[in-house]
Amino acid sequence: MSSADQSLIWRRDAEVPQADLDAVREGVLLYGRQQAQGSDARDIACALYDGERLLAGAQGRTEFGRLYINYLWVEPEHRAQGLGSKCLRQLEAQALQRGCVDALIETLSDETAQIYEHLGYVCIAHVHDYVPGFTRHILLKVWKPRD
Repeated sequence: MSSADQSLIWRRDAEVPQADLDAVREGVLLYGRQQAQGSDARDIACALYDGERLLAGAQGRTEFGRLYINYLWVEPEHRAQGLGSKCLRQLEAQALQRGCVDALIETLSDETAQIYEHLGYVCIAHVHDYVPGFTRHILLKVWKPRD
């Protein structure tokens, strides 16, 4: 080991500060966007409240004419009432206003994948046993074909 290497230390798991984990994530995203060129990434979100109480929400980003949905959540006691579908439609409407031509969403739930398919999404890939006992479904909804 050279004398310059003696100052190098490895940190693992909880030893790595959150700010440094964020820097790694941002570095990867920046590098990828520089390679693709033309990134117009913008965060996107919607949420439904009863007064100040959060009932449902969704978040993701729009980029390269696509809506990427990262999270869609409904408070457990309000599930199976259509709030998730309404939340998803709200997010889609925002993305359409931004000029998106399609939307991508993923789930590990077979039941949820069926709901997305009912809402116009098509499974474009799945990975069986992605997590033991669960299949990862990747679904796409196309509003306007890409050129």
